[in-house]
Amino acid sequence: MATNFVNIEKDSEIKSRLEAERARLRKIAGLDQPEHFHRPIERAFTADQRARTTILFGGFTWKHEDLIRAVFQGCGYRCEKLPVPNVAAFQTGKEYGNNGQCNPTYFTVGNLVQYLQFMEKEGIPRQKILDDYVFFTAGSCGPCRFGMYEAEYRFALKNAGFDGFRVLLFKDSDGIKAASGEPGLKFTVDFGFGMLNAMQLGDVINDLIYQIRPYEVNAGETDSVFREMVDGLCNDLRNRKSFEIEQSAPEWLKPKVKSNKILRNTLNAFGKWHEHMWGKDYLSALRNAREKMNSIEVDRTRVKSTVKITGEFWAQITEGDGNFHMFEFLEREGAQVLVEPIATWVAYLMYQSKAHAKAKWPVNRPHRNPEWYDFKKQFANYIGLRKKLWGIGVGQKMWNFFYHRTAKNMGGITHHLAPQEELAELANPFYNQLARGGEGHLEVGKNVYYTIHKFAHMVLALKPFGCMPSSQSDGVQSAVINKFKDMIFLPIETSGEGEVNAHSRVQMALGEAKVKAKAEFEQCLKSTGKSMAEIREYIDEHPELKRPFYQVPHREGIAGTAAQFVLHVSDRIDKDTRSWKKSRVTAATPATASGD
Repeated sequence: MATNFVNIEKDSEIKSRLEAERARLRKIAGLDQPEHFHRPIERAFTADQRARTTILFGGFTWKHEDLIRAVFQGCGYRCEKLPVPNVAAFQTGKEYGNNGQCNPTYFTVGNLVQYLQFMEKEGIPRQKILDDYVFFTAGSCGPCRFGMYEAEYRFALKNAGFDGFRVLLFKDSDGIKAASGEPGLKFTVDFGFGMLNAMQLGDVINDLIYQIRPYEVNAGETDSVFREMVDGLCNDLRNRKSFEIEQSAPEWLKPKVKSNKILRNTLNAFGKWHEHMWGKDYLSALRNAREKMNSIEVDRTRVKSTVKITGEFWAQITEGDGNFHMFEFLEREGAQVLVEPIATWVAYLMYQSKAHAKAKWPVNRPHRNPEWYDFKKQFANYIGLRKKLWGIGVGQKMWNFFYHRTAKNMGGITHHLAPQEELAELANPFYNQLARGGEGHLEVGKNVYYTIHKFAHMVLALKPFGCMPSSQSDGVQSAVINKFKDMIFLPIETSGEGEVNAHSRVQMALGEAKVKAKAEFEQCLKSTGKSMAEIREYIDEHPELKRPFYQVPHREGIAGTAAQFVLHVSDRIDKDTRSWKKSRVTAATPATASGD
């Protein structure tokens, strides 16, 4: 009995010690009093800090980034762009970030951490970095991991020793703000229209450089000219004088403007809008840029397969290790790349807002079977819908108008934005347009659109490894390919490794696209009844055909630039021949009459 009593006492002591140890460990881990997660309160970026605070950003093409930086600087901000993310940045992001993130997160946050570490090595104290620098990036919500990027940035920065570094978000749902609602980055009319010009110019220039460079006669000329041209546009955006109604108004209007705040602000807004869009300085800068680009000599008789780029937003835009330098690789392999403008994504967001408003309207109705006395509520609900659709519709028309206006002033050969209604309609049999996440139905819609309209020989979808929305659309693409038998579609998942394997896969698909492009060209050349020697002889006699902004009419069902070009040159030869024969007949007719 005594032995059993001792054993019981020992067991009781062991249990109590175990419970005490568990309690101690839970306290250390913060599990003894669990609390709900609260978003950390960020230090404010205030207006008085603007003069000494540098805004860091990145993630676009170098054209977009140079122009965006110029707008920031022109509005009085200190701004610098981050370097193009590389594999080392990817590894840094994995080191300091969570597991299971998609590679844009790793590349972006790793690139930021690398840059901050570089500044520290250059002698800038860490506290000064925390106080005098902020990171400006896009944010979002929704089902994909893009909505978690902000938390991931903060987590990785904290792990890297930069806890408290400020992150400013531009969200597609609520514009520019940070957790503190800071006024340091103020959205003004000049800033808004400047950014509109920068983004659309960046898209147009990006499209132009990939149209011109594959056909340049002098290697490297396109890159050199475009660098110089973009620098000139940046100087215009940076140094443009801001329109102020109190200075520009006629003398009789100045007293009224000075005394009436509403009138002053209204006229100022319209004046700034006109100056940014139609101002002499801006149009003159576009004209100078166009003349510089038009000096490049091109040879459009080179047969190249046309490859349309689609996929996840970041992967289809970046120009570095983040997408395996895919654009550079495609051009080395003899392809012409059709890049995707950011403007398409903005147009998609507006179209989706419209579609979701229509889908929600029946749910927001007062009753399922309303009585006659609910007419007022029904009417109010209907008017609310119409107002929202009208507002979005105006935004869509303005967005398309200003994009295509910029394209026209920059030479007029930029590809038009794909119509959102048609993309949704083409994707609908395979992918519901209301499904959210990533680019939604766009990947499927673009694949079908560029195939059936013969705008490209091949569609290449670039997306991060493990991207959830893109994985969904990739699963659907097998059904799409089965329906459109002549489609060449290849999805490539990008990561911090596997570049050789990705290039090998692209080469195989590109080989098929090259055969398609060559057969198309030979068929078009044969249909003209002329030899290449005749075509080239005529081109040499007409130097305007060697200019990049010479307008070549698009032929339905022809995807290749060279095929389109030889058909057009053949038409010009035929037209000139007919004109020459007609002039000879006209000249000979009087002589014949006098002989009779």
